[in-house]
Amino acid sequence: MIATTVDRAVVERLVRQVVYDRMAIKDGASTGDRPRLVVNISARHCHVTQQDLEILFGEGAKLTPMKMLYQDGEFAADQSLTVIGPRQRIIPNVRILGPCRTFTQVELAFTDGISLGIDLPVRKSGNHENTPGCWLQGPAGILPLKQGVIRAERHVHMGDADLAYYGVKDGDRMDLRIDSDCPTVLENLLVRHSPKFKLEVHLDTDEGNASNLTRATSVELIKRQAPHDCHCKS
Repeated sequence: MIATTVDRAVVERLVRQVVYDRMAIKDGASTGDRPRLVVNISARHCHVTQQDLEILFGEGAKLTPMKMLYQDGEFAADQSLTVIGPRQRIIPNVRILGPCRTFTQVELAFTDGISLGIDLPVRKSGNHENTPGCWLQGPAGILPLKQGVIRAERHVHMGDADLAYYGVKDGDRMDLRIDSDCPTVLENLLVRHSPKFKLEVHLDTDEGNASNLTRATSVELIKRQAPHDCHCKS
C-alpha cells in the first residue's frame, strides 16, 4: 500500500464548497412578477477593515476571493482567522468575507458563543453598541477587538422590485415558512434594502439546523400583519 498525503487546505476548500452548495435553498425561478427566493445559511465569518487586515496578514495585504457569494461583488476570501474568546477558548479557520468593510465584525451562531464563552447579542450587522469583543489571530499578528462580536439577526436582502412585490420597506419585518421534515416558521426577519441586492434570506447555522433547511421542499416569505390588522378575539 502506498501512503499518500493530501494538502489540508485543499481538503478544507472542497468541504467548504460542498457545505455552501448544500446550504442554499432556492424556491424556484422567477415567474412573471414573482421574484426568485434564495435562503442561505450564513456560517460563522468575519468582516475586516483594510487597516485590520494588514495588522493580521501583513502590510499591503489584500483579500483574495475563494468563492463568489450570491450577492454581487461579495465573496468568501482565501484568508481565515482564529477567534479567541475568554479563557483562551478558540474557534480556528473562521472565514473572512470580502470586500473589506468600514468596520471589523465577527458573526457567530449561538452555539459558537457557548463554545467561546461569549454571551452573543442578536444585532443587525454594523450595530456594535455594547457588544462583546474578542481577539483575532492571523499569520502576521493578533488584533484585540474591543467590540463587534455578534449573532447576526435573521434578515432578508431585497432590491427595489422585491420591496414592491411583497409590499414592505427597509426595516420592516417578515416571517419565513420552511417546509421540511421539521417544518418551521421563523419570525421577525429584518428587511434590508439596497437597489443592488438580490432577494436572499440569511439564517445562521443553528436556525438552519433547527429547521432542517437542507431538506426543505419549499420556503415562503410572509408579510407580517400590523397590530391593527389582527382580528383576534379579546
